Amino acid sequence: MLQFGKEALQSQPFSRLLKASLTRFDTGGTELRIAITDDLKQQHGFVHGGVLSYAADNALTFAGGAALGTAVVTSEYKLNYLRPAIGQEIIARAVAVHAGKTQAACRCDLFVVNEGKELLCAIAQGTIAKLPVAPSNE
Repeated sequence: MLQFGKEALQSQPFSRLLKASLTRFDTGGTELRIAITDDLKQQHGFVHGGVLSYAADNALTFAGGAALGTAVVTSEYKLNYLRPAIGQEIIARAVAVHAGKTQAACRCDLFVVNEGKELLCAIAQGTIAKLPVAPSNE
């Protein structure tokens, strides 16, 4: 399942731009990592909120996809920023809290790794929806 997830992530141009990597993808949870570079920071020197939002969105969606076992999209999500992300790496860990036939409710914790220590910097929750059919490129 992890290899499938890695291929899906690499098929996303924006994920490649951020150099995101999927390090866990199974029914027990998902982990997405992004190395922090100067290009990902905002004017105050910490990671831009959009990068954290991307990490939460993708981790939630992978967790929902693992639970639903099919092609999915994010239906909605909410993100709370808790502290500035200052460090070397972002880790987004997500799980499906509940999965029905067509949607999954998921939770994500976002950590910044600073000098080897993980610090919680944001939390998110979202609803992931099963696609009725495979999407076309039209």
